[in-house]
Amino acid sequence: MKNVIAFFDFDGTITRKDTLFEIIRFQKGATALYAGMAVLSPLLVLFKLKAISNQRMKEIVLTFFFRNTPHDEFQRQCTAFCRERLPALLRPKALNALAWHKAEGHIVYIVTASAENWVAPWSNSLGIPCLGSRLAVNDGRITGLLHGRNCNGDEKVCRIKEAVHLTTFHTIYAYGDSSGDKEMLALAQHKAYRAFE
Repeated sequence: MKNVIAFFDFDGTITRKDTLFEIIRFQKGATALYAGMAVLSPLLVLFKLKAISNQRMKEIVLTFFFRNTPHDEFQRQCTAFCRERLPALLRPKALNALAWHKAEGHIVYIVTASAENWVAPWSNSLGIPCLGSRLAVNDGRITGLLHGRNCNGDEKVCRIKEAVHLTTFHTIYAYGDSSGDKEMLALAQHKAYRAFE
């Protein structure tokens, strides 16, 4: 039925791990990941204490690991990540739910705080569009900053409403696993919180 739509969070809902750290591990190696996180640990403590926002912490991490990386090379590595590493991180029950919605003819979107760079190559291969955070690029290089707002919390709803006219759908499903998904879940008649664990 074409007037049914489903929104899926990505990290923790479809995947078993936060893919920000997995994309760092994939592109930079485990040693660089752990060394970098040790350097950033005081800021991570402040983040846990809510003294630093989600967006600012994400930008700090992205800047530390990827600033001045050529965008084309970064995207090539992200596409390789989707092919080589991501399949092992996916939850089978989540994949089954995605497949069911697709088989029923429902419209499906991935809505994620992760950057579209390392989610969209995978979701597009399934014919599913991705609404995610966007990385700022300057002179063909990653800056480490986000272009616009982190796609989390109420920004997920803003991005959804930019992409689709919700009033044209009589049934809405939403799947999430964290407080950053609560606004998206509130849109749906059928809410699933941590359904695939």
